[in-house]
Amino acid sequence: MQKILSAMRKAITDYQMIVPGDRVAVGISGGKDSLVLFEGLCRLRAFLDIPFSLVGITLDMGFSPRPDYGPIHSLAESHGVPYLVKDTGIGPIIFEVRQEANPCSLCARMRRGALHDAAKEQGCNKIALGHHMDDAVETFFMNLFHEGRIGCFSPVSYLSRKELTLIRPLLYLEESQVSGCAAQQHLPVAKSRCPADGVTARQAAKEFVSSRCREDKGFRRRIFGAIQRGQVSGFQPPAQPGPHKGASAHKGAREK
Repeated sequence: MQKILSAMRKAITDYQMIVPGDRVAVGISGGKDSLVLFEGLCRLRAFLDIPFSLVGITLDMGFSPRPDYGPIHSLAESHGVPYLVKDTGIGPIIFEVRQEANPCSLCARMRRGALHDAAKEQGCNKIALGHHMDDAVETFFMNLFHEGRIGCFSPVSYLSRKELTLIRPLLYLEESQVSGCAAQQHLPVAKSRCPADGVTARQAAKEFVSSRCREDKGFRRRIFGAIQRGQVSGFQPPAQPGPHKGASAHKGAREK
């Protein structure tokens, strides 16, 4: 766990993801990434020299049977952090009402909107997402192969319409490290109930990167390093982070 916390702390410091007074909503899907993110941020509050507060938020997608959120409630309670489950009908809308042939794009937009609204309702100014190094590299190749452009999500993104900032504290961690931490800490990981799980464009990118890494173990980190050195989508860390100036000290890339 110490390596996880160290990597998270470095990412938070490099990109000034959290500043004093922030109230951070952690999007908890129930998967390993979001649970490690939540556990890590809960622990970092104890020794990170930045006073901030947390709230965990899970979007219930409306799939049947309804997941058991009790273990996540217990985890949040053990850290003294409030935890909210927000009911949505996103699953039935996507797969039953609209019967989308390519559901992922619309689903992602609806989930983002619901999470942003829930975070604002809880008085949060930032949302922490569980994207790690593998996600960044896979997104880079998805954009390259499918759209013919160089791009990725940003470490820090400011949503001007919502006045929310998205942060990704797991950025310096490989998926294998996150998986190992989830198992070691016995976090209550729940399998995705989404019918499209495992058959998405991201899964194809994941398999491509994994196959290259089997032949060349340094492939993933070299691509991530190239993304940073190329300053793709705001990935170049600030050379000399300045003093904290409140919750809007570093807003990163802007999104509408």
